[in-house]
Amino acid sequence: MIRVTIDSIRASLMSQHRVVILKDVDSERYLPIWIGPFEAEAITLELQQVELARPLTHDLLQAVITAVGARVSHVLVNDLRDDTFYAHIVLDNNGQALEIDSRPSDSIALAVRAKAPIFVAESVMERAAITPDEEIGPSDEERLSAFRDFVETLDLDALGEEES
Repeated sequence: MIRVTIDSIRASLMSQHRVVILKDVDSERYLPIWIGPFEAEAITLELQQVELARPLTHDLLQAVITAVGARVSHVLVNDLRDDTFYAHIVLDNNGQALEIDSRPSDSIALAVRAKAPIFVAESVMERAAITPDEEIGPSDEERLSAFRDFVETLDLDALGEEES
């Protein structure tokens, strides 16, 4: 498992899509994951410590987990199949680990509320991470070109630069 932090959340100028950029804490690898606008907003609000009058869904989930005596141990982006990322929320319930299937965006939104670490499986990082300074091979060029095209469409001020 590779520990990551949230580097930033970016917005596309062309659509409602958002991308969360996760950064490997031990290297210069970045993992972009497309997420929905509502999940991006939920993550951003928590990172910016914005207080709302009413809880969002992820706040409610955190409250329920706490109320039943469990805690979020960590979240893990554990798989990538057919261009779709998969994740698990790992709860500690009185010493028993419970793994709950989740979308990465929901897992990340919960992790920031619970102050829990975020991990990515090594196999996922190997297949989908981007290293800015690495030498680019022919098979990587198409993927990197698509990512660069996407980055050029981002409105960097729409959600603001995030600090991890």
